[in-house]
Amino acid sequence: MKRAQKGRNALAESIVKQLGRRHSTATVLFHHAVGEYLKLGPTDHKCLDLLRERPGLTGSELAAITGLTTGAVTGIVARLERAGYLHREDDPDDGRKQILHLVPERVEAVHAIMDPLRGELSALLERFEDHQLAAIAEFLAESTEIAFRQAALLRARSISAGTSPAPSRKGAPT
Repeated sequence: MKRAQKGRNALAESIVKQLGRRHSTATVLFHHAVGEYLKLGPTDHKCLDLLRERPGLTGSELAAITGLTTGAVTGIVARLERAGYLHREDDPDDGRKQILHLVPERVEAVHAIMDPLRGELSALLERFEDHQLAAIAEFLAESTEIAFRQAALLRARSISAGTSPAPSRKGAPT
């Protein structure tokens, strides 16, 4: 194997095993801090983000995306509604469902919290050439899809193996 290929493989391994993990941990800790600042739990905060990204979801759809139980999502929705981040509207096609809508003014307050991070990341990206920015964008887009897919596969494996992380119920196997 050529020296250049060995170096490339070592860098790729470092990205996957060390840099990626460290980035993931820093991201999780940052979002915990944002949630604390907003007086929201980290799951509530990320559900809020999912609702921003995918407007018009129902609670059942949010549960399916996150892998949370519908009961857990009901609690999250109630907390977000009490905090003024969203409101519910009856689904015109199915009266049993409610569509979750964000309150734009409250979402703007969340965006303001993120502005310093966005500013620093924008400054960092200014150091890269166009082709490097394209590679970064491609990596982030595709690695995000891989992470979503792997989360769904892991949940499916847990359920089929009977090791679902769902909360135990009295008398039910865990």
